[in-house]
Amino acid sequence: MAEPFLHYTRQGGGPPLLLLHGNGEDGSYFVHQMDAFSLHYTVYAIDTRGHGRSPRGDAPFTMEQFARDLLEFMDEEAIQKANILGFSDGGNIALTFALAHPERVDRLILNGANLDPSGVKLHIQIPIVLGYAASLFGRMSPKAKHNAEILGLMVKEPHIPAQALETLYIPTLVIVGTRDMIRDAHTLLIAGSLPLGRLEMIVGDHFIAAKSPDEFNEAVAAFLADTRSDCI
Repeated sequence: MAEPFLHYTRQGGGPPLLLLHGNGEDGSYFVHQMDAFSLHYTVYAIDTRGHGRSPRGDAPFTMEQFARDLLEFMDEEAIQKANILGFSDGGNIALTFALAHPERVDRLILNGANLDPSGVKLHIQIPIVLGYAASLFGRMSPKAKHNAEILGLMVKEPHIPAQALETLYIPTLVIVGTRDMIRDAHTLLIAGSLPLGRLEMIVGDHFIAAKSPDEFNEAVAAFLADTRSDCI
């Protein structure tokens, strides 16, 4: 069997739980989640295309392509259905994937996800846009080109209509920090548009999984174990 295109770290045993990191990161972001969740799940911390140890390849950097990569990964690993936890851009990938392949998702955890760039608070988004514009001037440099691709994801992606979420009958936990970089109204829109959506807010910023892992892990574990989550 050929090695999967995406690099990953696997730990534990039980139902599969896929962890998708944020923009410019890799699977090691979830260092505080691996031990906790591997007690009950087979946990896969995956490096997105062009991040960490996963190769860039030739395909474009889009949420749709990353979702196709995830489908290929699941097929290669013979994972028919999985719980998926996505952070930031990883949450956007997870949501894009779930909309395209709902039959492959058991439960969904969206940590700091957004439907489009307007969901990011303006004081966060403006420097990103300026950084992206500056990086375009150095496209002859491989490093500048990589930076442009990474920043371009936050400037151009995702583009998910809120109405699409109304058809997604998957138990979903929308979990954010009280001082998250995603606008509160946007997070409420996501949670409110999902028929089986549940909202959880933890004191902290965008990086609650890393900075408040005990509280974050407890909330996620309770959601995954609560059989009533599909009866909200």
